[in-house]
Amino acid sequence: MRMTDETGAGGMGHWFYRNILEPGKLPLLLALASFVLTFVITRIVTRMIRAGRGPFGDVKAGGLHIHHVVPGVVLTVIGGFGSVASSEHTGPGTMVFAVVFGVGAGLVLDEFALILHLDDVYWTEEGRKSVEVVVLTAALLLLALGGFAPLGVNDLSEEERADRRALLLTLAVNFMFVLISLFKGKPRMAIIGTLVPFVAVVGALRLARPTSPWARRLYRHRPRYRARAMLRAFRHDRRWSGPRRKIEDLIGGAPDRLPAAAGPSGQGRDRGTR
Repeated sequence: MRMTDETGAGGMGHWFYRNILEPGKLPLLLALASFVLTFVITRIVTRMIRAGRGPFGDVKAGGLHIHHVVPGVVLTVIGGFGSVASSEHTGPGTMVFAVVFGVGAGLVLDEFALILHLDDVYWTEEGRKSVEVVVLTAALLLLALGGFAPLGVNDLSEEERADRRALLLTLAVNFMFVLISLFKGKPRMAIIGTLVPFVAVVGALRLARPTSPWARRLYRHRPRYRARAMLRAFRHDRRWSGPRRKIEDLIGGAPDRLPAAAGPSGQGRDRGTR
């Protein structure tokens, strides 16, 4: 058993060195870890404030509600510029700035919906977009850590990469599938498809969402395609919307079921420190 444990530990250390340290991905790993941890801690704190538990409360200065996107922007700027200005891409300074950037990005994307709507929608249905963006960002970073390159470049051999025409053709074809998926109303598949081209291919080949630009333009005079698209979208939403909502509620907290009263500038909707 001792030999097995030592072998396993050695294998794990070898994998970490070959896949994280040697390619210089440790800053990305630290940024991802701090990003996810910051988001989790922030959601725990805001849910405690919402429930009236614990010592936490809204941050206010002179009667102004300070959303946590504000320090998030500051930390993101410091971490981003610090990483770019660092002379050693794997030095201690870069590691520190990577953590600072991850913390700032976690605070900013936790209020992505607020930035998108320019309103305090943290605990509303619109606020679910923040959770979706955070999960999608974490998934993309995990794929990048796993060695996936944009638009399938990692799938090319050394000879194909040396051939500029083959490289450009591969990039163009994969990018075309990503665009088609996007115009068909499948943004998640399009974004993930930038790193995993097979996902974009599936999204491009399947029917478009009935409200997508593709469907409005190309299905307008094709009632059969339009009906099939609506039926498929209905079945998909009926099957997956419930589980997706439960996962989002588990991660970020359930939104308000009734609209909260708000003043002209969104004041009066204290939904936690943000």
